[in-house]
Amino acid sequence: MWVGGYLGGMSTVEEIELAAEQLAPADFGRLVSWINRRHHEQWTRQMDQDAAAGKLDSLFEEAEAERQCGRLHDWPPAQA
Repeated sequence: MWVGGYLGGMSTVEEIELAAEQLAPADFGRLVSWINRRHHEQWTRQMDQDAAAGKLDSLFEEAEAERQCGRLHDWPPAQA
C-alpha cells in the first residue's frame, strides 16, 4: 500500500521480492510489464542525457568512420 510517499510495510527490496512471490500470475505479469517499461524509460533518459553531454560522441565518430570505409551496413540488410 502507498502511504505518504512510501510503500506501507515494504521498505526493502527483499520485502518487495517476498510480496511479488505472493502475487497471482496475472498480477505478477502486470508488475513485470511495469518494471520493464520503467527500466526502458530510465535507460532511454540516461542515453539521451549522455548523448546530449557528448559522452557518446566517440562511438558516433567510430561508427561514421566504419560506415565511410564500407564496414558498417544497415541491419537488417535491405531486401533485394
